[in-house]
Amino acid sequence: MNLQPLADRVIILPSPAEEVTVSGIIIPDSAKEKPLKGVVVAAGKGTKDEEMILKEGNEVLFGKYAGTEIEFEGEKYLIMRQSDVLAVVVK
Repeated sequence: MNLQPLADRVIILPSPAEEVTVSGIIIPDSAKEKPLKGVVVAAGKGTKDEEMILKEGNEVLFGKYAGTEIEFEGEKYLIMRQSDVLAVVVK
C-alpha cells in the first residue's frame, strides 16, 4: 500500500456488509448495517506515549461510528486511531 498512516493511526479494510434477505426481500445498500469488522492494512509507528500494538494483517473489531471513511485507488478504507479499535480477533 502506498499510504502510510501517521502516529497512532491505522488503515482498515472493512469487511463487506452482509446481505440479509427477509422473505425474499433484498435489503438495499443504504439500509445495510455498517461493518464492524475489518483487517488492518497499514499501521503508524505509534507515539512516544503509546506504542503501536496493531500490525498489518490483524483482524479487528471497531465501533459503529469509529474512524473516517476514505477512498484510495478505488478502494474504500477506514482510518482511525488505535484507541478506536475495540478488539483483535484471535483465531
